[in-house]
Amino acid sequence: MLKQVIDKEIADQQQLQEQELYDLNLGPSHPAMHGIFENRVKIDGERIIECESHIGYCHRSFEKLSEHYSYTQVNTITDRMNYVSSMANNIGWILAAEKLLGIEVPKKVQYVRVIMLEINRIIDHLICNGILGVDAGAYTGFLYFMEAREKVYTIFDKMVGARLTTNFGRVGGLDRPLYPEFADDVLNWVKVIPKVLKEFHTLLTRNRIFIERCRDITPISAERALDYGYTGPNLRAAGVEYDVRKADPFSSYEDFDFEIPTGTTGDVYDRYMVRMEEMEQSVKIIEQAAKNLPDGPHHADVPEIYLPEKKDVYSNMEAMIYHFKIIMHGIRPPKGEVYQAIEAPNGELGFYCVSDGGPNPYRLHFRSPCFYYYQSIEELLRGSLIADAVLCISSLNAIAGELER
Repeated sequence: MLKQVIDKEIADQQQLQEQELYDLNLGPSHPAMHGIFENRVKIDGERIIECESHIGYCHRSFEKLSEHYSYTQVNTITDRMNYVSSMANNIGWILAAEKLLGIEVPKKVQYVRVIMLEINRIIDHLICNGILGVDAGAYTGFLYFMEAREKVYTIFDKMVGARLTTNFGRVGGLDRPLYPEFADDVLNWVKVIPKVLKEFHTLLTRNRIFIERCRDITPISAERALDYGYTGPNLRAAGVEYDVRKADPFSSYEDFDFEIPTGTTGDVYDRYMVRMEEMEQSVKIIEQAAKNLPDGPHHADVPEIYLPEKKDVYSNMEAMIYHFKIIMHGIRPPKGEVYQAIEAPNGELGFYCVSDGGPNPYRLHFRSPCFYYYQSIEELLRGSLIADAVLCISSLNAIAGELER
């Protein structure tokens, strides 16, 4: 009888406590959210007691669409995954298709891909850390970063004729020859980045308010990060020195000298610092690649896969036949399956492709790093303040277009 009375008192107390909690929707249209996310949180004052995350508001069926697109058309899908650094996605998919086809592209193409991938890493991190500053109440640094980011779009425009969704590259090489001033333009842009980073360090890195807002906020241990499938800068911030560029080099990354920055606690401040240091390493890689850019063609010698020049189509029968077959019948890899991963700005971006010998992938799975980060949101936000939740999501750099495949 006494036990029943005690149980009733405990139940009444828990019910009273639950009645005092407040339900808050952080998203999908909350002004502090980065992308279309929904986090239903129970708060006690400013403290988050429980969190329930939902995705699906930005689902665009990338993987199913890929089953109906040609191997070249899939490139346009990857543009719209992490739209902040679309070229990195393009390169990842093209490498997967080339692996399936058994193509080895010229050294020049590999170096250009490294340059563009590292440029995209820089502009992705500029956005991430710049907006992190805005979320912490510091707007000025964001303007410094956006100015530097805007200047590189001139290179993109001259190179591919587009700025954001670039559709960069083709299976078998680049979609066109490099314009003559490419290397000089890249070196002129990249030499400005250290100055911009120094200015940003002055504004934020040693700013006491920023440090107190970020240090020890939503930390994650190396063990838990690995359990969730973390990769990229968020995993390295937790102290794990894993980088696909070193662990499984692709596109001649073994030719370049660079270091892997790591943190210790995996908190917001460590994530910020790792990205700041990664940009410095990217500058080193770009300078090495641009200064030692090899000579050679802009595509492999695979006429059955890479479209011939238009002038050749009009004057050469063989070129016209290849053009017709590629356009009408598509690229047809042999039956098989491959997995290709790259170190994208947000982490390990992988493509698992299954071919049945047809012109479209039989099955294509995107291993997008943001999906694994976002799984941990419920654990990271539990016990934190509402203001800390905004900084946490910002520092993870979860991109809705990449998260929801």
